[in-house]
Amino acid sequence: MPTKKKAQTIEQTQERYSRARGVIFTEYRGLTVAQLKQLRKDLRAKGGEIQVVKNTLFKRAAGEDGDRLPDNLNSGPTAITFVYENEADVAKSLTDFAVTNKALVIKGGMFGGKVFSDKDVVELSKLPSKEILIAQVIGAIAAPLSNLVGTIEALYADPIRVIGAVADKVAEGGGPVATSETPAADEAAPTAEETAPQE
Repeated sequence: MPTKKKAQTIEQTQERYSRARGVIFTEYRGLTVAQLKQLRKDLRAKGGEIQVVKNTLFKRAAGEDGDRLPDNLNSGPTAITFVYENEADVAKSLTDFAVTNKALVIKGGMFGGKVFSDKDVVELSKLPSKEILIAQVIGAIAAPLSNLVGTIEALYADPIRVIGAVADKVAEGGGPVATSETPAADEAAPTAEETAPQE
């Protein structure tokens, strides 16, 4: 039977895990309090939260997912990052921090009940951010639309240019443009004398 404090930790961890899209496991042995504080701040800005939780308590809190955890993720001093949003951004924050602070070691993760290796987490960190992906999708959609708008504008512009040219000709005194139905000057209608009967 867990103590009251352990039961409270399990309950809090269950709540965090239920909200998270996934978790990333790290070994933090050797990090100073100041370094851990900075890491917490960086992760919070990206949509993550890092907590030090005993392996046995996390395993209980994660339920069936906890039973699937391999030993390398569920042993030694472990800090668990709960990823609430922006999975790639959170993973990038951790991997970048690990590069400059060798005391932080990425062990792996779990997303959607699937176990990620440390290399998988690094690959996740290389994916474009959510904002960039959205911009790329919008760009892919907008490009054909912009081409379509250009084509429509050209269809409207051509007749307008023709009408404008005719209007300019009339304004210059050229008179109306002759059509196939308008008789030319040398084909004018006969006069009354020409049509009068001859005696």
